[in-house]
Amino acid sequence: MNLNSTMFVQAIVFLILAGFVAKFVWPTVTGALDARAKKIADGLAAADQGKLAMAAAEKRVEAELAGARDEGQKRIADAEKRAQMIADEIKANAQAEANRIVSQAKADAEQQVTKAREELRAQVAGLAVKGAEQILKREVNAAAHADLLSQLAVEL
Repeated sequence: MNLNSTMFVQAIVFLILAGFVAKFVWPTVTGALDARAKKIADGLAAADQGKLAMAAAEKRVEAELAGARDEGQKRIADAEKRAQMIADEIKANAQAEANRIVSQAKADAEQQVTKAREELRAQVAGLAVKGAEQILKREVNAAAHADLLSQLAVEL
């Protein structure tokens, strides 16, 4: 065999193999590579969209948390105001009750003073009558005696 013919045959076989590979094998490989590249590009795009969605969700979460904090602060402030109003109402009721008790005590004291004055007047009138009886050493008419006592009670 001749070296030139062997090289020529090998060149022809190589060209046939290269043509076969270029026509049948290479399009399948490039299609698979293109599909894989598209899949990777889609995955990267989805990851970017996921990152954007995650950032937007984090912003919404922060806004919701801020709203919840504000609402909580408002509720706490309302509760404190309501507690202060209840405390003020209780104080006002206690003050009114204290004033009522004090006025009742004053009225009771005044009533007792009046009663004591009446008893004192009655005792003074009795003593005056007894003193007058002893001075006069005689008995006084009961009707006249009652008139004298009522006049004395009015004067006292």
